[in-house]
Amino acid sequence: MSKMWIICAIVLVILGVTLFSMALAGYNWDFTKLSTVKYETNTHQINEVFNDISIKTDTSDVVFAASSDGICKVVCDETEKIKHSVTVVDSTLTINLLDERKWYEYIGINFRSTKITVYLPDAEYNKLFIKESTGDIEIPKDFKFESIDISASTGDVKNFASASDLIKIKASTGSIKVEGVSAETLDLSVSTGKITASGINCGHIKTKVSTGKTSLTDISCANVISSGDTGEITLKNVIATEKFSIERSTGNVKFDGCDASEIFVKTDTGDVKGSLLSDKVFITESDTGSINVPKTVAGGRCEITTDTGDIKINIQ
Repeated sequence: MSKMWIICAIVLVILGVTLFSMALAGYNWDFTKLSTVKYETNTHQINEVFNDISIKTDTSDVVFAASSDGICKVVCDETEKIKHSVTVVDSTLTINLLDERKWYEYIGINFRSTKITVYLPDAEYNKLFIKESTGDIEIPKDFKFESIDISASTGDVKNFASASDLIKIKASTGSIKVEGVSAETLDLSVSTGKITASGINCGHIKTKVSTGKTSLTDISCANVISSGDTGEITLKNVIATEKFSIERSTGNVKFDGCDASEIFVKTDTGDVKGSLLSDKVFITESDTGSINVPKTVAGGRCEITTDTGDIKINIQ
C-alpha cells in the first residue's frame, strides 16, 4: 500500500512539473507572465518647493536621477494594490507606502521588482531620509545634501552623493557601498553584509559590522573608528590626522600603506598585519600569536593587542 502512495506522489510531481513547463513554454519561458499581481506606472509631478526628502517604502528599489527638463517628478513602477503617496509636506518631498491589500491578497506569485525613480531639478538639498526593507537604494554623485540618513534590511545601498554634515547608512544583511564622497561624519553599519568605502574625504569615519567584511580605500580623514565581530577589515591608503581605533573578535585587520598619529587595534583570534607610512612607538601583546614589528623608538603610539592572533607590521 505504501508503494502505491509513493508511486502516486511521483506521478503527481511529474504531472505538475509537466504542466508548469507547458505553461512556461506557452509564455516563451517568461516567468514574469505567470505573476498573479498586476503592475502599473504612476507619475507624480511636483510643483511645490521643497528642501528635504523623506521616503518610506518596503520592497521597491529607490533610484535618484537628475531631471532633464528642470521639473521634479516621481515615477513609481508599482502594483495596483501597493502604491505610494507623493506629496510635499512642510517643505519636505514625502513618499510613503500605501498598502491597500486585503488579508487574502498577500498570497500570490510575483517575479518582478517594483521601483521608485525620483527626478530632481536641483543639485543640492537639505535632509535626505530613506527607510527601506528589501529594495535596493542608489544615490548618484549628481546631488549633495546637508545630511543623509538611510536604513535598509536586506537591500543593498550605493551612495555616491556628498553631505556637508552626516552620512549615516545602516543595513542588516544588505551591503553598503560609498564612493567619492565628502562629509563631516560617515557612519556605516551592517550585520552580515559588506561595507565598501573608497575615495572619501571626511572628518570622522565610523563602521560597525557583525560577520561582514569592511574595506576602506583611498581615504583622508581625522579619525577611523571601527568595531566588529567575525568580519575582517582591510585599510588601503587610509590617512588619519588623529587616530585609528579598531576592534575585532575573530576578524583580521590588514593595513596597506596607511597612517595615523595614533593607532589602537584589539582583536581576539584575528591577525593584525600590513604596512604603515611612518615610525611608531609599538606597544604589542599576544597570548599565543607571534609578534614582528619594527624596533622604532620615535613616532606616535601604536598599541596592538590580540589573544591568539599574529602581529606583523612594517614601515614603508
